[in-house]
Amino acid sequence: MKIGIAADHGGFALKEKLKAILQNHYTIRDYGAGVYNAADDYPDFVYPLAKAVSNGEIERGVAICGSGIGACIVANKVPGVRAALINESYSAHQGVEHDDMNIICLGARVIGDTYAEELVNTFLKATYSGEGRHERRLNKLKNIEIKYKP
Repeated sequence: MKIGIAADHGGFALKEKLKAILQNHYTIRDYGAGVYNAADDYPDFVYPLAKAVSNGEIERGVAICGSGIGACIVANKVPGVRAALINESYSAHQGVEHDDMNIICLGARVIGDTYAEELVNTFLKATYSGEGRHERRLNKLKNIEIKYKP
């Protein structure tokens, strides 16, 4: 599986730790930040990650900022992206199984490194169920995206 990862200064250290672990099991593409810069902005890194997910260049993404909220907001601006801020394990798999979530957003200042690793692993191992009720809901989301696509 091809995975993308991105973080601003608030999530930079966690991104580097997760990338080192994940590259042992997945093909990883790093969308930045490449170096720690306290003045950088999360949209500069999360937006390219989200575009890559939307375009099918990568299958799933991990977006990290201080709280995870900004990363989630930016990612969800891109059609085809279903990103969620995850702080517990149930939603890490249920978001994929029921909603075909394709980007997990994490707050590096909210959760610890070990728990972040567990959440990402849970997210990456989950698969979309494709059940009728979930497919019906996903199609409604896709229709909303089409309605508002520029």
